[in-house]
Amino acid sequence: MPVLVAGSIATDHLMHFPGRFSEQLLADHLHKVSLSFLVDDLVVRRGGVAPNICYGMAQLGGDPVLIGAVGADFEEYASWLEQQGVDCRHVLVSATAHTARFVCTTDEDMCQIGSFYAGAMGEAVDIRLAPIWAATGADLVVISAYDPAAMVKHSAECRDQGFRFVADPSQQITRMEGPELRELIEGAELLFTNDYEKNLLEAKTGLSEAEVMARVGVRVTTLGSSGVEIVGQDVERVHVPVAKEMAKLDPTGVGDAFRGGFLTARSWGLSWQRAAEVGSLLAAMVLETVGTQEYAVEASDFAKRLAESYGDECAAEVLPYLA
Repeated sequence: MPVLVAGSIATDHLMHFPGRFSEQLLADHLHKVSLSFLVDDLVVRRGGVAPNICYGMAQLGGDPVLIGAVGADFEEYASWLEQQGVDCRHVLVSATAHTARFVCTTDEDMCQIGSFYAGAMGEAVDIRLAPIWAATGADLVVISAYDPAAMVKHSAECRDQGFRFVADPSQQITRMEGPELRELIEGAELLFTNDYEKNLLEAKTGLSEAEVMARVGVRVTTLGSSGVEIVGQDVERVHVPVAKEMAKLDPTGVGDAFRGGFLTARSWGLSWQRAAEVGSLLAAMVLETVGTQEYAVEASDFAKRLAESYGDECAAEVLPYLA
């Protein structure tokens, strides 16, 4: 079934700093930081949370529908995504603004400093989900990070229309206020955060962990190198370690790939554990590349790597869906 994936759509300008940010930050002078980092590499890649998730889903044979707002400069990017299996017919094209842009520098420790220009993303609030849901026959909406007003509006529309939805606020937790976050997550079938975002969301909303869980069905928390934890009202706690990676080149988009893999595996009817294993391997494949959509899933190789990380039973269960 098609999945509507709403979120930021952007180009990524990714740079590498051959040092450590931590060595340049003086604790007693953080109130007046003025730094410039001489980088030794620059690549321009396709990005944005929503296309990253969509790309991962499409690589696994899913049926993602991209939702968001872009500029007229998006045409080439859209054509490429369509070739990968992403439905871009329902993206709103701004008459005045450029497509959003993410500029990020990564150091030797995989720490990152980034800036995000919203551009056309601010017009996402004008998008209505109901006509797209009806036209595509979708059965799930993913509300990931983009214009905060649009995130809140689309969450409310999902509740009003009875649409199943996923709340994935990620980077926008820092921008959104407590009431907005409470409204965003209310009634979500799934809530995605990393461990830091989990604590920040609770702090900003004033909700305890139990109070957040009372508002959502299942909470999926990525833990960096410690893997992922899944808890739910009717779900026994699940912990899945990270997949074995072959290299660590750039962490940009790792969380997006995890979500794409996780949601696709759940659409196959696989267990929470299997879904997290599929998502974790897809995330490892992004970590091994520079750029968020520079990897490719080949069924036999993907199954082999699943077996290496999670055992033969996992690989045997997933392979038929890849084929």
